[in-house]
Amino acid sequence: MSRLDINIRRLEAQRACLNRVAEEIRDLPGPVLELGLGNGRTYDHLRELLPEREIFVFEREVAAHPDCIPDERHLYRGDFHDTLPAAAARFAGQVALVHADIGSANPERDARLAAFVAGHLPALLRPGGIVASDRDVGFAGARPLALPEDLAPGVYHLYRRPLV
Repeated sequence: MSRLDINIRRLEAQRACLNRVAEEIRDLPGPVLELGLGNGRTYDHLRELLPEREIFVFEREVAAHPDCIPDERHLYRGDFHDTLPAAAARFAGQVALVHADIGSANPERDARLAAFVAGHLPALLRPGGIVASDRDVGFAGARPLALPEDLAPGVYHLYRRPLV
């Protein structure tokens, strides 16, 4: 599969998963966290899907399209290792959705970052909260959710924090 086809498959999976989880959290209160702004495409999509939600974005170096950059109140600038622990304290048990687009071309780095992120998810998520991620960020007690139809296993990951 060409790198173009791989990227298209990833973006289609990302969109399908975000569309699904937006419906899943429709009646679940709480903010949304976007881990990794990149070009701002998924942040923009989340704003469209969930216009009534506060969306907080985490990004080391902001380089997104100007229309896709949140205001400073909703932007955590810096390394996840510095910003995520502070967010866990601020949003303890309140977050309805975490979208983590944290992958790179370095599998070892990705595995370390996914483990770090997974370690903070239980403290962030409210009961019933959902995680959608391009990397496996399964955490203790997480319940995997089925992917939308036609998505290959492993192309995206969905988890829910149990209600109890």
